[in-house]
Parts: sequence; structure tokens; C-alpha cells
Amino acid sequence: MVVGSLPDPLTLLRPRRKITGISAILLPFTDSGTIDWAGFTAHCVRTADAGLTPAVNMDTGFVNLLTPEQKIEVLDATRSALGGKSFVAGAFVRDVSGAPFDLEEYQRAVAAIVQRGGAPVIFQSHGLTALPDDELLAAYEAIGRGCDSFIGFELGTMFAPFGRIYSPDLFRGLLGIRKCSGAKHSSLRREAEWQRLAIRDAVRPDFKVYTGNDLGIDMVMYGSDYLLGLSTFAPELFAQRDVYWSAGDSRFYELNDVLQYLGFLAFRAPVPAYKHSAAMFLKLRGWIGCDATHPRSPTRPDSDRELLRGIADQLGLFSA
Repeated sequence: MVVGSLPDPLTLLRPRRKITGISAILLPFTDSGTIDWAGFTAHCVRTADAGLTPAVNMDTGFVNLLTPEQKIEVLDATRSALGGKSFVAGAFVRDVSGAPFDLEEYQRAVAAIVQRGGAPVIFQSHGLTALPDDELLAAYEAIGRGCDSFIGFELGTMFAPFGRIYSPDLFRGLLGIRKCSGAKHSSLRREAEWQRLAIRDAVRPDFKVYTGNDLGIDMVMYGSDYLLGLSTFAPELFAQRDVYWSAGDSRFYELNDVLQYLGFLAFRAPVPAYKHSAAMFLKLRGWIGCDATHPRSPTRPDSDRELLRGIADQLGLFSA
């Protein structure tokens, strides 16, 4: 059933579905502005042990602010920490508005990830998103030649100026690229994601729609999987929530509600400051020693710490 040009969400509900969770790992920093490698690798392991796939060199990992050398260091540290367990990593190409599409740079980024056992998540860039639709699909085909499979990524401009949310027809074209196993959708709009789920179900049911909607994490109820920054705050609770859903356990709703409350606080404007919220939360949990972030990333007010502590209490994270 379709209402106007959009599917009826009730027809998309998928009770008791097994959810695939990918969690973008926060890259923690010290007060001196250096990377906290011990905190990072411990969180990669913690996330994998919870049953979620770690995602590194993503927005949550400050990929747009890292040097090329730091991005390689992140990949090496991830491979070493996980000891063969699966992970995904962002293939990010830094450019400026008006720059041409740089296939060679994408190929280098993909190769670095594949060589270390990861699967690439293809970030958008100014050059990529400026392409006409047919050329853009051809670009994804060309990027995919260097790997067995990849995850696409459409990103709203509230996250990055080079972002572009694709038209339904272009999204349908993306499903025709066999090496594209799924795509993260980060418009923060339920309607657009419901539309993609309906297209996916009709065209290629094995394709994964990974919600990036940290303001609507219940999109998993409708058939989305997820690749979220919010899950880095509490990967074990997201994994527990997912188990509740697959078991038909009503505790899913209560846990999801509190996790969503956390998302509303952390992902308010300016949205990129959610990474500071994550650092505050992980420090409150005793998982990292410092809640500083990348020196060029926006921050939250000190008063957020008590708000975050209250949510952690609601989630039972400080219980004996």
C-alpha cells in the first residue's frame, strides 16, 4: 500500500527480524591532542565482543580531520586489536567544492582497507556528488572493482557540505551494482528511508539499508539495519535491544526509548558535536580517561556531563 509517493510504514514493519548492527567507533583523544590508542582499540574489541561490527575512520572517528598517516594508523590498530574479526572502514577522499571526481584516490583508500581485512564504506566527496546520475553510478562501479563488496553512503549536508541525498531513481540504480551490498542513509528523515526500504524490498531484498538516523533509531522495526554513531555510547545495550526485537520481547521499546533520549541530546545542533557527547559518556563509564575530542571538532557545554550521567543512570550503567 502506498500513501501518495511514500509507502505506508505499517506495511514495512518486520517483527522478530534479526538486526545487523554496525557501530561507528569514537576515536578518543588525550588532553594534549594526541590519539588515545589504548582507549580506541579497547572500544573496538568491546564493540565486536558485544556482537556489533566496528566501523572505523567514519565521521565518529573524525575521518575528515585525520591526516592520511593517521587514517592508516587507525586501520593498522583496528586489524591488530580485532585479530581477524570483521570490521568496516570509511574510504574518504578529501577535496573541495568544484573539484573533479578523483577515482585514483578512492581506489587507494579502498585498497588500504582491503589490504587490512576490512570492507570499505564509500564516503561521498564534492567530486563524487557533483557527477550526473549516470556518471555517478559508473563511478561506484569503478570504485567497486578494487574490493569484493562495499557499502554506499548518502549523507545529508547537516553532517558534511559534500553530502547528497540521492533521488529514488538514483538509489534504485545503486541497487543494480552487485558489489554494493548495502548503503547507509543519513538524511535524518524517516520518509526518505521508508521509501528506500520499499524500493529495496521490491528490487533487491538482500540489499542492506543501514539507517544513519540517530534521531530515529527505531527504523530497525521497519527493515533497516544500522550504522550509527550513537551506538558507540553503549554497544552492548544496542546489541541487547536488537536481541529483544528478534525475540519479540516488549523490553525492546523501553530500552529503545531511553537510547533515543540519549540520541536526542547528543545529536542536537551543532550535530558534529555529538562526538564530544560520546567522549563525555565513555569517560563517565570509565572506558576512556579523557573526554577531549579532535582539536578542530566542536564541543558541548560542561553542563552536559550531568545530563549524560542521568541518562546513564536510567540505563542502569552505574548499578552495582
